[in-house]
Amino acid sequence: MSPDRAITGPRVIVALDYPTLSEALVFAARVTPEQCRLKVGFELFTSAGPAVVEALRTRGFDVFLDLKYHDIPSTVASACIAAARLGVWMVNVHTLGGRDMLHAARTAIDSGARRPLLIGVTLLTSHSAQDLAAIGLPPDPAAQAARLAGLAKEAGLDGVVCSAREAAVLRSAHGANFCLVTPGIRPAGAAAGDQQRVMTPADAVRAGAHYLVIGRPITQAADPLAMLNAINQELPAG
Repeated sequence: MSPDRAITGPRVIVALDYPTLSEALVFAARVTPEQCRLKVGFELFTSAGPAVVEALRTRGFDVFLDLKYHDIPSTVASACIAAARLGVWMVNVHTLGGRDMLHAARTAIDSGARRPLLIGVTLLTSHSAQDLAAIGLPPDPAAQAARLAGLAKEAGLDGVVCSAREAAVLRSAHGANFCLVTPGIRPAGAAAGDQQRVMTPADAVRAGAHYLVIGRPITQAADPLAMLNAINQELPAG
């Protein structure tokens, strides 16, 4: 993450895990770009397409397009160019796509007039050691995340998506300018759901996370705005 990419604005990225554009916009109308950024993932993008990105950007929000591109290098490069043209703030690729794919994504992003943050997914926070063993990987999520983060850094990516439990090690290994985006964030007392490697918002920032992806604890709260404000207030300064 270059010096001009220093952290400004909100750390919380709310995951808009809604099935329709109208439901996503109802939530977006309740918050402001000063309170959070917004993440568009598979379900919403498949349902609403690029229109959802345009609608959120028109309202002033930074958009993280979370589609985890993982394909042959030329296909991923083309997808990254298309995402950049949408004006997204952040886009991600899956580091398991390998070195050539990551380099192709970096080159593609750099070739355009708009340059979103390019982030590599390491391991999903739903993956346990048993899950890794079942797909033929060593059953050590932390070690695998560290290896894949190193691959992303070598390829010139701006940072990685990782569990907050790996944030301190990755921060130490790759420095303050390597962006760490951490899903699996759960306020104290919240249900873990289908996440395995979770951490509270404040602890994640203390561990070295730049940005926190939080979905259901906010969007399914009785009062989503109050929950978002409470999380923002508990985060350490700086």
